[in-house]
Amino acid sequence: MIVDSHAHYDDEQFDTDRDDVIRGIQQQGVIRVVNPASNLNSARKCIELSKKFDILYCAVGIHPHDAKEFSDEAVNIIREMALNDKVVAVGETGLDYHYDFSPREMQKQNFAAHIRLARELKLPLIIHDREAHGDILDIIKAEKGYEAGGVFHCFSGSVEYAKTVLDMGFYISLGGAVTFKNAKKPVEVAKYVPLDRLLVETDSPYMAPVPHRGKRNHSGYLTEIIQKIAEIRSDDFDVIAEATAFNADRLFGLGL
Repeated sequence: MIVDSHAHYDDEQFDTDRDDVIRGIQQQGVIRVVNPASNLNSARKCIELSKKFDILYCAVGIHPHDAKEFSDEAVNIIREMALNDKVVAVGETGLDYHYDFSPREMQKQNFAAHIRLARELKLPLIIHDREAHGDILDIIKAEKGYEAGGVFHCFSGSVEYAKTVLDMGFYISLGGAVTFKNAKKPVEVAKYVPLDRLLVETDSPYMAPVPHRGKRNHSGYLTEIIQKIAEIRSDDFDVIAEATAFNADRLFGLGL
């Protein structure tokens, strides 16, 4: 029983064989996938895919890379989309100071608006935080994002940062990086996070775990991530798989 808490099956990399991939991951034990949107067009596609595939659920929002799309009208569109039964979260949203594909001030406005929307709709947030820890926390505190709750996806911070995030009530999700040869922080965090606050993800089609690095990622590779976390924590594969599946269900309401 495996739940991928973050994958992008609306991505164009799956356009030629999406149906086959999604059928295949079910045969590998994946029972639910949360598919966060990157922008408005992505959100529309996510909703359509969630109607087609029972195992897919979606989040709607504007990724920090696409924050230049942000406007009051865009927020209203996201609000309307969120009424769909298969929408379980707001996002992915947050800040990305590594690429800076959108101006930082616009990213901040976009993130703050998503937090307000999540609180209004009583939906959890899916947070993207890359090299922006301080501003992420400042905005969450200012907008009371902890009232919505949610998950920091592909968590890249230290154990100290993890403690801060956990103390605010958020979940932490780990992906392929925990399997990388020189991974230090993800391994330390994998040991530290309480089992009832841990999620797992692939971020497909990106961030494929070892031994699949460089390939297109998919939810079937989640077994490599779960196995690595189980080794780090000196636990059984099934214990990690089941706990993270039920944690995802608790957060997103996936009907397990």
